[in-house]
Amino acid sequence: MINIYTEKQQAETWLKRYRGKIPIFVCVLGFTETCLIPGISAAGLTPADRQYTACADAEFLYYGAQTHPRYPLPPLTAGASPVVISRAVVANLHLPLYIFNAGLPIIPSVPCIDLGGYPARCISSGAAMNLSNVKLLFDQGLSWGSRLSAEVNQSLNKSYLIFSECVVGGTTTALSVLTGLGIDAVGKVNSSHPICNHQQKWDLVQAGLSKTNSNLEPLELVAAVGDPMQIVVAAMAIAASRNTGVLLAGGTQMIAVYALMQAIAEFYDISWEPEQVIIGTTRWVAEDPTGATIDLALNLSKLSKTGAKYSPPLLATQLNFTNSRYPQLQSYEQGFVKEGVGAGAACIAAFLSQNWTQEQLLTAIELQLESLT
Repeated sequence: MINIYTEKQQAETWLKRYRGKIPIFVCVLGFTETCLIPGISAAGLTPADRQYTACADAEFLYYGAQTHPRYPLPPLTAGASPVVISRAVVANLHLPLYIFNAGLPIIPSVPCIDLGGYPARCISSGAAMNLSNVKLLFDQGLSWGSRLSAEVNQSLNKSYLIFSECVVGGTTTALSVLTGLGIDAVGKVNSSHPICNHQQKWDLVQAGLSKTNSNLEPLELVAAVGDPMQIVVAAMAIAASRNTGVLLAGGTQMIAVYALMQAIAEFYDISWEPEQVIIGTTRWVAEDPTGATIDLALNLSKLSKTGAKYSPPLLATQLNFTNSRYPQLQSYEQGFVKEGVGAGAACIAAFLSQNWTQEQLLTAIELQLESLT
């Protein structure tokens, strides 16, 4: 149920260490006005829908299906929200759940921790966030990463942390941050479209970076062309890695977070433990023929502005929806949606902790989807 694509030995050691453990599931919500550009994302049918995606996903992740949700899951071009996958695991395994608001335009309807962030402007502006707010979010992330890792270590089973995200348009901000760090990411990122809109993303990235200096510090880069989730999760994972295992939940976006962790650690001389950190996603991302996720992860091992000389372990759940009774899930096999809200990492956790099979996962996910109809 789990395939390892890079850094096999490190990944196997990590998996062995945390087999049978129940993780804490963390979801960091953020927003970038980049998502309002027509066609940039399929995580919501229209730009208006995409303003509510993070709040809707958080509500379903926390409560499951409700008769009268404040923020219903937005309509999609095809497929079902990946939060259906995450919710199936979180609910059935009774995972401890923390939701953080890193910067949303709308207040979520679920209990969450507000970090004092603001929504990011479009990356094409070259001024996505104020540097002072990025520094605040970074400090908050370090603090919460330490607190969450302490909670994990105080538990009887000394488990690990899953850091997931919900940021519509986040693969585009990932491209901009990776490029700004000097990493070759053009044509390699993923998207929620069946065929990635690489040129549209690249045009926005070029517009934003052309308005900045070429030698930005890591926090300055995030302020220029990033989103609030990136700096929060990078800081949380840096701090948590000193004490426990970290599973970064996602594809392109978490590769960008990992690269940012490397850059921050080196530039600001901050300690972290890379061997404690892996990236977990879905095979729809890892094997996306319209991206190059594996190459992108391997590119982090090349000398760049981050000073990185190693790549992250990249893993993916082998969950398959070919035989699902729901067309919305079968759409994943046609390249729609692919990942989000920690869906891939949740499935990895289900196999690690309970040895769930493909059939058990599919049944649990379909029951969540059935509750919506």
